[in-house]
Amino acid sequence: MYLCTMNLKFYKYQGTGNDFVMIDNRNAIFNKENTAVISKLCDRNFGIGADGIILIENDTNFDFKMVYLNADGSETFCGNGGRCAVAFAKKLEIISNKTTFIAFDGPHVAEIENDIVALKMIDVSEIEVKQNSVFAYTGTQHHVELVDQLENYPVFDHGKEIRNSYAAPGSNVNFAQQIGPATFRVRTYEKGVENETLACGTGVTAVAIAMHKTGKTKSNTISLPVEGGNLEVSFTEENGMYKNVFLKGPATFVFHGELTIS
Repeated sequence: MYLCTMNLKFYKYQGTGNDFVMIDNRNAIFNKENTAVISKLCDRNFGIGADGIILIENDTNFDFKMVYLNADGSETFCGNGGRCAVAFAKKLEIISNKTTFIAFDGPHVAEIENDIVALKMIDVSEIEVKQNSVFAYTGTQHHVELVDQLENYPVFDHGKEIRNSYAAPGSNVNFAQQIGPATFRVRTYEKGVENETLACGTGVTAVAIAMHKTGKTKSNTISLPVEGGNLEVSFTEENGMYKNVFLKGPATFVFHGELTIS
């Protein structure tokens, strides 16, 4: 609990427009229970502005522990956040070019070359094919739906409605449009942020697997343009289980600073 004001050093990173406030919390200086502070830091008008907070912490069995907190303070896993965590850990000189770290959904391995991070996601077996959509768990909950004219699709309104149709904790909602044999454009409404984000790593992972599962593509390497850039997902499939799932794309340092919080 904060008993007085403190100066907080932070770093800002983004992965295809999915942006995060990064904090070196190896000395346990940040109070993860203070949702008011988390929301204020993420506020784009009165704070730094971000989709979420990422803490880098010590772990006895892994190179580091990644803690991801949505703008509302809820904890989950974030694929683009994981890639940015790898880039941040390298900046902190915790790792070099390869790493194994622990996160909300379990252990991950990753490799970074320049600003491109390839992150191994969890194996995916929880896939439910519905009449007009697919649900998949890729580190967090994801609803995937194919639509036409994605450019003008009401992502916020329909995404919010679908997100709230799922039992707690709800589901992220991905709208995808096929633009090639192995290319799907994606827009995502994220729970916790409660808005459309420019990218979602676990979301494009869910889209890639859903499109393969339903036969929309035969490729095991999928290109996924998002509002903030381009991501790639690759995998192997064995008896309905998706393994060796890798999310690849840029993770970019934006700026760093210091502010006073209480």
